[in-house]
Amino acid sequence: MTPPDSKFFTKTMSLPLTYLTIDEYLQLEQYSEVRHEYLGGQIFAMSGGSKEHNLIAGNIYSRLRSHLRGGSCSVFMADMKVRIELANQNNNIFYYPDVVVSCNSQDQDRYFLNYPCLIIEVLSPSTEVTDKREKLVNYQELESLREYVLVSQDDIKVEVYRKDSQGHWLLEILGKENELSLDSVGLSLTMADIYEDVLSI
Repeated sequence: MTPPDSKFFTKTMSLPLTYLTIDEYLQLEQYSEVRHEYLGGQIFAMSGGSKEHNLIAGNIYSRLRSHLRGGSCSVFMADMKVRIELANQNNNIFYYPDVVVSCNSQDQDRYFLNYPCLIIEVLSPSTEVTDKREKLVNYQELESLREYVLVSQDDIKVEVYRKDSQGHWLLEILGKENELSLDSVGLSLTMADIYEDVLSI
């Protein structure tokens, strides 16, 4: 694929009222040094995470990777997008979760997933409100999604939104003495697993 020309980057990186098609956005992301999330034609640059943020995401990813190795599920960290197709084509959304799992054989695209069953976000001051409100609502539009997990990086606290057999989303809040049961992939994690090298349990 031919890289976008400099005019394309100048226009899109300035952001104000730039609207991109999905194809333009996906092309931009292949060559941009900064990751962007896409909401209905607009793109938003993502800020970098802290050391603690990366350690927590890495701890979870490594345990999921080990658990899922050799099976039909795949786990990705940080650079894999999730696509949410809303009723209006102009309202398609692309997010970059911290950790995401898909067990659906239809997920064949190289750059994004359509059918994740598990999404995990590590909360940070710059993303917490978005993760708990906007992304919570939008991720719940994904029929394939079974669990949405929010992990605090400053305290030992995990919030799990889990979809029941009736399609209702239930919230479970976990603390120091609890284990995180990821029913979507059949794995349980202790808080020590999650917060290794970050917080003392």
